[in-house]
Amino acid sequence: MEPKKNPKADVGRNSSLYFAVGLFLMLFVTNYAINYKTYDKSNIAADSLNLDDELEEEIPITEQIQTPPPPPPPPPAAPEEIEVVDDEEEVEETVIESTETEQDTEIVEVEEVEVEEVEEDIEVPFSVIENVPIFPGCENKKGNNAKKQCMSDKISKFVNRKFNTDLASDLGLEGRQRINVIFKIDKNGNITNVRARAPHPGLEKEAKRVINLLPKMKPGKQRGKAVTVPYSLPILFQVQD
Repeated sequence: MEPKKNPKADVGRNSSLYFAVGLFLMLFVTNYAINYKTYDKSNIAADSLNLDDELEEEIPITEQIQTPPPPPPPPPAAPEEIEVVDDEEEVEETVIESTETEQDTEIVEVEEVEVEEVEEDIEVPFSVIENVPIFPGCENKKGNNAKKQCMSDKISKFVNRKFNTDLASDLGLEGRQRINVIFKIDKNGNITNVRARAPHPGLEKEAKRVINLLPKMKPGKQRGKAVTVPYSLPILFQVQD
């Protein structure tokens, strides 16, 4: 009787599989052996980080750079041509005469120089003058205020008598007319610097003519000295139709 082989007990049946597994294991071991690295323990200990050590940071020392001052300007260039003066050439010298006088020189005496005092033309307003200008006929009035009132009345009457009231109608003016006149009574009592302002130049001219006819007055005084006194006079009149 011939014995039968069990197909499961056949060793050669899976030989290709075993070969592949063995080849894979050999390749894996060979690769691991090639790539395997070893390290020296002393190097590992030396390179280890000690967390207890304090970190010391070195601060760099900075230096302030000082800018050097600018170089001095170069000296002016010497002239190209230098004129040489001959030593034998004669140079005229300026002779300064001494101002000191000799003992034998006669001294001329200087006469006294008279300095003329220029009197200033001082103006004092009519309202504050100590001694008001006196119009002729107001000499007997007592007190400065009484003389002021007398002067104002005399001037008003004089103007009303001398002024040509028919001039306004001749110029074609109607209604009430006002003329403002300003003049000065100088330190000699004369009427000067007469100025007038009116609606028509003809009225201004007539007002100046009348004021220049005022008589000479006794000048006003301030602290005992004759002064110029400005005076203003309004002239009002109604033109009759």
